[in-house]
Amino acid sequence: MKILKHPIFYFSVLVASAIYSVQRLQLTLPNWISFYVNDFLCMPIVLSSCLAIVRIIKKNETLYVPLTVVLGLTIYFSIYFEWLMPLLNTRYTTDVIDILLYFLGAILFYKLQKRLF
Repeated sequence: MKILKHPIFYFSVLVASAIYSVQRLQLTLPNWISFYVNDFLCMPIVLSSCLAIVRIIKKNETLYVPLTVVLGLTIYFSIYFEWLMPLLNTRYTTDVIDILLYFLGAILFYKLQKRLF
């Protein structure tokens, strides 16, 4: 459970939630914040949450997310949100930079998970 209590996890969720809330209120944010920060934070938040759930289920605080799972989930998110959803819903748009940010966030999570959690 130390993952869900870690200040970096709290800060990431807080920032992502604040950006989402400001967007829902239709307030103006700089474009780089509106379009890219949550994409960068997405994979670290999702992977940290998944790791916490697996550790709770397995009752083992020494488990970590292997690189294949990190890459697989990141590829899934990239395909789903940057290819499939834009085909199904006009609210979504394809952006290669988003894919890059998903992978940068995932790599950051992978590199830091053993040091932080």
